Amino acid sequence: MSENTTVTGRTPVDFWFDPLCPWAWMTSRWMLEVEKVRDVEVRWHVMSLAVLNEDRLDELPEEYRDMLENQAWGPVRVVVAARQKHGDDIVGPLYTALGTRFHNQGEGATREAIAGALEEVGLPADLIEYMDSDAYDAELRASHKEGIDKVGQDVGTPVIAVPGADGEQIAFFGPVVTPAPKGEEAAKLWDGTLLVASIPGFYEIKRTRTQGPVFD
Repeated sequence: MSENTTVTGRTPVDFWFDPLCPWAWMTSRWMLEVEKVRDVEVRWHVMSLAVLNEDRLDELPEEYRDMLENQAWGPVRVVVAARQKHGDDIVGPLYTALGTRFHNQGEGATREAIAGALEEVGLPADLIEYMDSDAYDAELRASHKEGIDKVGQDVGTPVIAVPGADGEQIAFFGPVVTPAPKGEEAAKLWDGTLLVASIPGFYEIKRTRTQGPVFD
């Protein structure tokens, strides 16, 4: 994925997400806005909060640990299975269907929500069985590793990577933003993010979150 243009001639933006994460969902909706105002094309990949945190579960708050152990594996496993069986192009639509149900509609990452998302995008209902299957865990871990290796272990989801001026990818975690900017605001955030991310040695801008995700 080191090429600098997609088959449509646009600049590729590789985006790693865990469908369970509301903040990654906000960023993904912003990226869809960026596609409208900048000559970019998003390529969707999964990463996993369960994999990211599996070696430090004992350090995490009980509620978050319970979420990772009991909810986090199912959705990403289904997305990976869908990709393996039906190709890369289904990942974005399936993520949108899952995220809309999980976050905007407040259904959460339930079996019913996942089944509804599969039906919505025309995928076979039996893909739901991969929620509890490790059949494609090697592919899940490989996708996760590809994204996280670009930015390091001390981040979360999403991870974004774009071609830099020298052809090498520029990768970063985030941005974390709510609500998802639209129109020119989406473009401004994209341009500014690329500007700071392209500076060698730049690592972090941060401030305390005073608002939760706004799903609109």
